[in-house]
Amino acid sequence: MLQRLLIAGPTALGVATLVFALIHATPGDPVDAMLGETASAASRAELRAHLGLDRPLSQQYIGFLAGLARGDLGTSIHSREPVTDLVAEHFPMTGLLAASALCLAVVFAIPVGLLAAARAGGVADRWCLAVSLLGVSIPNFWLGPMLVLAFSIALGVLPVAGSGSPSHLVLPAVTLGASLAGVLTRMTRSAVVEVLSQDYIRTARATGASEARTLGRHALANALTPLISVIGLQTGSLLAGSVITETIFAWPGIGRLTVDAIRSRDYPLVQGCVLVIATSYIAINLVTDLAYSWADPRLRVKRDDAER
Repeated sequence: MLQRLLIAGPTALGVATLVFALIHATPGDPVDAMLGETASAASRAELRAHLGLDRPLSQQYIGFLAGLARGDLGTSIHSREPVTDLVAEHFPMTGLLAASALCLAVVFAIPVGLLAAARAGGVADRWCLAVSLLGVSIPNFWLGPMLVLAFSIALGVLPVAGSGSPSHLVLPAVTLGASLAGVLTRMTRSAVVEVLSQDYIRTARATGASEARTLGRHALANALTPLISVIGLQTGSLLAGSVITETIFAWPGIGRLTVDAIRSRDYPLVQGCVLVIATSYIAINLVTDLAYSWADPRLRVKRDDAER
C-alpha cells in the first residue's frame, strides 16, 4: 500500500501538469468567450488581467500547483465560484451514475457468464457470447440515442433526459454499463471455464455437490481475482465514459460539467474536473489491489514469502 501511495502522488502530479499544458494549448480564448470578439482591446486586457491570464504560463502553473497543495482548485472563470464547490456539487451525481451502471453490469454479466461457462460450446454459450460482443462493440454515443428513441419517444415509459427521479437514471445507467457488462460476461465465462478443468472441481462433483454449488461456491469463488481486476479498471473507465453519457442525457454530473467548462475555455474548472476524475481512478486502483488479497489469500502468502 505504501508503494502504491508513493506512486499515486507523482501520477496525480503528472496528470495535473498534462491537463494544464493541454488546456492552455487548445485554440480559443476564455476572454473572447466571455466578452465576444467585438469587445474593445481595453476591455479584453482589463478582464485578462483580472483573471490572471496575462501572467506567464510558468507563473500560472506555479500558482496552480500551490493551490493544489492547499486543497484549492481555483475559481471558475465564468461563475466566479470555487472549483472545489462546483466539483463537490456535481461529483455525487456522477458517482451515483457510475455505481448504478456497475451494479447493472455485474448483476447481468456474472449469471450470464456462469451460464455460458456451464454450457461451454453449446447453444446457450454462443448466444451469451453474441450478446456480450454486442455490448462491447456498440458505442455509448450511439446506444444512448437509440434507447431514447425506443423507450422515451416510441414507448414513452422513461424520461428523455435530466434527473430527479429513479426513472431518470435507467437509460443513462444502461448506456454506460452496457460495454462493461459485455466485458465482464466474457471474462466471467473465460475464468470459470478455466477453473472448471481443475482437480478440485472434479472432486467436488464426485462428492455429490450440485452443479449450482459447484459453479457458485467453488468455480466462481476461485475465478474472482481476474474479475476484480477487470471491475476495478472498468470502474475507473466508467468515470471517464460518463462524459459522453451525461452529455447525451443532460445528467448533472462532473462529466457534463467538464464538457461545459471546455466549451467556455474555463481553465480552472477543466483542470479541477479532470484532476478529480484522474485521482478517483488512482484511488479505485488502490482499492482493487487490496481486494486482490481478500479474494485470493495465496497472494498474501506469496508476499509474506517474498518479504522473508
